[in-house]
Amino acid sequence: MSTPPEKKWDWELGTQTSWWGTSLAALWAYRHLAMGLVRRDFLLIYQQTILGPFWVLLQPVLTLVTYVLVFGKVIGISTGPIPPVLFYLAGIVLWNLFNESFISISATFRDNAQIFSKVYFPRLIIPIARLSGYLLHFTIQFSLLGVLLAYYVLLEQVPIPTVQRLLLVPLALGLAGALSLALGLFFAVLTAKYRDMANLLSLSVRLFMFLTPVIYPVSYVSERWRWVVQLNPLTPLFELFRLALLGQGAVTLPQFAYSFVFTGALLLASLLIFNKQGDKLIDIL
Repeated sequence: MSTPPEKKWDWELGTQTSWWGTSLAALWAYRHLAMGLVRRDFLLIYQQTILGPFWVLLQPVLTLVTYVLVFGKVIGISTGPIPPVLFYLAGIVLWNLFNESFISISATFRDNAQIFSKVYFPRLIIPIARLSGYLLHFTIQFSLLGVLLAYYVLLEQVPIPTVQRLLLVPLALGLAGALSLALGLFFAVLTAKYRDMANLLSLSVRLFMFLTPVIYPVSYVSERWRWVVQLNPLTPLFELFRLALLGQGAVTLPQFAYSFVFTGALLLASLLIFNKQGDKLIDIL
């Protein structure tokens, strides 16, 4: 009697966890789920609101007005040859991408515990979808920055960005997004285990903004304390972003290399921890 042929399965779920997690092929197979989650999150944020998606633009505009009045007029922080409106808005749109995606990704397990416990799909899909959604927000806000930049170029208050400089924009953007993903994955594990970590995280991010050149150029910081700001891996990215668009930014190759290596190492470590702990956390949520 011949033995029946061995069955081949497309997927096999087990109790074993892996440091490397899901393969790229599996993530690609769930790309439609990721796109659906991006659409769902976008609709949930702006559904049943008066202004709808215009909130994406209203938030940075109100923040810009506050920064110009408080830090530009009252405190008198100099932005050098760059018009304060452009200087602050460039920092706002890049900070919003990092801040919002980081906070959202860090809540991956807390916000999706019921889904994770009932349906299987690669856990990494949720952080990728959330980062993609905030990249969409960034694109909308960046368009506002582009309009204002064109206006100041016509007034000859800022130089026309060259093609070589504009190629640095995706580089700064990609590293800022990668750093928010790395930190978000790491703290997603911590906030799942320790609920009060979410409150501490929200406060820490607000304080962290003052160590990031969002409202001031690095050159404004005294040389005695400048090293503290330069320890921040976001600092070279903000300076590079302004240099690419506005022609002014204090960033050197070693500083950029430090940010690049730090982000890459942290992203790798966070992916390993997230993949290893992801399935185990479902039992304690």
